Amino acid sequence: MDLLPAETPQISKKHGFRSLKLVSVDMDQVLAEQPVGVDYGRLDNGLNYYVRCNSKPRMRAALALAVKAGSVLEEEDERGVAHIVEHLAFSATQRYTNHDIVKFLESIGAEFGACQNAVTSADETVYELFVPVDKPELLSQAISVLAEFSSEVRVSKDDLEKERGAVMEEYRGSRNATGRMQDAHWILMMEGSKYAERLPIGLEKVIRTVSPETVKHFYRKWYHLSNMAVIAVGDFSDTQDVVELIKTHFGQKNSAADPPVIPTFPVPSHEEPRFSCSVESEAAGSAVMVSYKMPAIELKTVKDYRNLLVESMFFYALNQRFFKISRRKDPPYFSCSGAADVLVRPLKAYILTSSCKERGTIEALESMLTEVARVRLHGFSEREISIVRALLMSEIESSYLERDQIQSTSLRDEYLQHFLQNEPVVGIEYEAQLQKTLLPNISPLEVSKFSEKLQTSHSCVVKTIEPRASAAVDDLKNVVMKVNLLEEERRIFPWDDEHIPEEIVSTKPAMGSIVQQLEYPNIGATELILSNGMRVCYKCTDFLDDQVLFTGFSYGGLSELPESEYFSCSMGSTIAGEIGVFGYRPSVLMDMLAGKRAEVGTKLGAYMRTFTGDCSPSDLETALQLVYQLFTTNVTPGEGDVKIVMQMAEEAIRAQDRDPYTAFANRVKELNYGNSYFFRPIRISDLHKVDPLKACEYFNKCFKDPSTFTVVIVGNIDTTVALPLIFQYLGGIPEPPEPVLHFNRDDLKGLPFTFPTTINREVVRSPMVEAQCLVQICFPVELKNGTMVEEIHFVGFLSKLLETKIMQVLRFKHGQIYSAGVSAFLGGNKPSRTGDVRGDISINFSCDPEISSKLVYLALEEILHLQVEGPSEQDVSSILEIEQRAHENGLQENYYWLDRILRSYQSRIYSGDVGTSFEIQDEGRSKVRTSLTPSTAQLRLQRILPFPCRKQYTVVILMPKKSPFQLLRSVFQSTRTDYGTDAKILAGIAGMAVLALSLWRYSRSSLKS
Repeated sequence: MDLLPAETPQISKKHGFRSLKLVSVDMDQVLAEQPVGVDYGRLDNGLNYYVRCNSKPRMRAALALAVKAGSVLEEEDERGVAHIVEHLAFSATQRYTNHDIVKFLESIGAEFGACQNAVTSADETVYELFVPVDKPELLSQAISVLAEFSSEVRVSKDDLEKERGAVMEEYRGSRNATGRMQDAHWILMMEGSKYAERLPIGLEKVIRTVSPETVKHFYRKWYHLSNMAVIAVGDFSDTQDVVELIKTHFGQKNSAADPPVIPTFPVPSHEEPRFSCSVESEAAGSAVMVSYKMPAIELKTVKDYRNLLVESMFFYALNQRFFKISRRKDPPYFSCSGAADVLVRPLKAYILTSSCKERGTIEALESMLTEVARVRLHGFSEREISIVRALLMSEIESSYLERDQIQSTSLRDEYLQHFLQNEPVVGIEYEAQLQKTLLPNISPLEVSKFSEKLQTSHSCVVKTIEPRASAAVDDLKNVVMKVNLLEEERRIFPWDDEHIPEEIVSTKPAMGSIVQQLEYPNIGATELILSNGMRVCYKCTDFLDDQVLFTGFSYGGLSELPESEYFSCSMGSTIAGEIGVFGYRPSVLMDMLAGKRAEVGTKLGAYMRTFTGDCSPSDLETALQLVYQLFTTNVTPGEGDVKIVMQMAEEAIRAQDRDPYTAFANRVKELNYGNSYFFRPIRISDLHKVDPLKACEYFNKCFKDPSTFTVVIVGNIDTTVALPLIFQYLGGIPEPPEPVLHFNRDDLKGLPFTFPTTINREVVRSPMVEAQCLVQICFPVELKNGTMVEEIHFVGFLSKLLETKIMQVLRFKHGQIYSAGVSAFLGGNKPSRTGDVRGDISINFSCDPEISSKLVYLALEEILHLQVEGPSEQDVSSILEIEQRAHENGLQENYYWLDRILRSYQSRIYSGDVGTSFEIQDEGRSKVRTSLTPSTAQLRLQRILPFPCRKQYTVVILMPKKSPFQLLRSVFQSTRTDYGTDAKILAGIAGMAVLALSLWRYSRSSLKS
């Protein structure tokens, strides 16, 4: 008897994987050296090429030029040159000057940064482009740009001088706390190898002084076509035509007859573990890293692939244990995870990382090492490995189902790894068969034995990072010896598994019904009003076969709360999340969801409460069960639950107090929005006032009444399967006896914020290990209610225009910044359908502290120029092209449609008909695009920003805090030009400086003790 339901297209696709035939495997079988599914070859001059047709996204191509030349090839006087060459490539070549490559690519819609970029590492340099190909000449032009990079980069004195500032700014940005910690760990890991002395960013001295001749020498020596590959993946009609274009642009190029062989630089192993206790005063918290180094072995045979699966299973299983430990009462760490990573061409490492409370690094390290030792002694259970097996099978199943919908950029990255790391490309079909064949036969014993590779005698590096010193190297050594002894004496107990319930929803709710159904053919969506009042809108798409996304929202959020309740209730999500908002503790739910692709999250905002979900169509029932549990679970705090949350929150606040960027961000908010409790940073004293019971009670109320929620679902929805599930788990959410948090969007309380009415310029001075400087220029924005739809679109276009022009002036013309960002904030307004909207547009960049005021002046001058003279035709054309290309890409993505439909419901013009609201917004965009010219852009800049822009704005600059010596010197420097200053005042200031110096000495000595 056939007990299976009739096959729907979705089930049929699922069976497509489940009926996939197993393969007969020979462990010594060599995996295909030739990449599968791609036109792969080599030109006579040595250049490798990979070309593949792929229509995701349509009319786009992902291109790359890979060069097997990185920073490890640099000589001592060249440290940083590989990276400088990468910068110069976008600056000037034989055919393009003055960053014309950037301008050309932007003119066809390839945005700088997002669609045209490059990366330099120790072993290689990769240039990447993402370009439209809907016009025949565009692909040819883009490939010609890569050809210029390969051999025609111009290195003149002027080009180099102009680019030094941008590279220096990138260098300065890398010298923050995170960068310093990463660099120190890299040097420790690579000790004894040339890699230790060849960080890609290089040396400041070289960046500032290297000659054009030195840069040219490196470029000509290592940029040989035999060391390069061109990758082109995109919506091509035929790969052969693309191959011919590559031959046209690269075929006539020739490198030196005998290019130098690229040397290998081994990283020596060491039996004794290395230890390091690092103190980083600006660190975000305390952390422990344990690394086990080994030679990187090429993946060549089926046995190698199987070993890789065992490795993945080991880390999945170990990370599940780490997560469960972190959720215990008084855990040794807040989070912990392990992973395998190929660090450089000859070296691989297994790296365990944990974050913990201050002065908790020794306890964290002991727990990490103990868990690995526990696996060596007692192994993983069959249940643990069956969960991991299901996870991996779910991942490969999803990849197989979406094998015809892979993004071109993902395929490009596969071919890059084939060229740079010799990673086989066997094709998703064969890989799925291989995994399906191998996974069931990998035993818990085999996975557990993998832990033998994580021995402290195997080139191990143990490192702690703390904001204040508490651990010493001897402490770390003692922990290692202690755990080794416990393991040797078998005094580590087996892992104790938790009981895992079988079902998420133990008793299925009574199904709801449809009260009203509306069709919106203009957006291909259907709206349902369910019997419990919940509004559900769904749109079926075929963008990804294994994706369904949803978001539910309800009006009324934290702005409704009085100040006395705000801090408690704002912690609701965090506290409730630790306990378990879906009826089960997070550590238990993790196992219950093994093998399923279903995630649901929550957010409490100023004016709305939302839940979001992402799942496989086959796991939609599980995802909707989680939503049902969210609405029917009453979270109650226990003492242990609250303790860990508060501990983590306190650590986060202390980390912010150490972070110079936080002081800057806090002052920006305070200056621009006022000192309201809503915008004020939370303090430890605020945490002490948090009432956990009140926090959970508020959270429970936030997701209680289904009649206040609108839910939008987008993705590969089979309505014959999905609708009954929607009726069961969304329609089955019970209505409370009385309305709960039922608000009219027009009556919500607005956040108290006011932008300064005058010019405000402030410098925030913060203690820093190394000098950093951030600048934010902010302008108030007010949008009129009558033309709101068009004005919001104008704000988007003008923000992109300002960003492009600031980059052109500050980076490409003056060479003094690395990047700039322009963003609009309109989220402080309540979602009322009446009244104007207030907000701001802010410009952010980092720079040399010494020239920050000059760059602020130049930025303001450029904005004023745009207001008075207007942008050029080319400026407007490029902005329109970038926006159109982004829009076209978005139309092929579920996230984009979900966001647009949500915005149609939340728009001021929404009055019950989401199709009309969507149409009006779409028409607004079209109107703005049609009307956007240099003159209309100029007028809108005058209307939306203060005009002239210099009459109302704020500038906040983050600067390093001066030492007492610097303060004293600056006082005397200022007196040289200020002849009228009273000598008594100078004496008083000098006395204050001496007092400050003595206090500084005292504070430093007390820290040491």
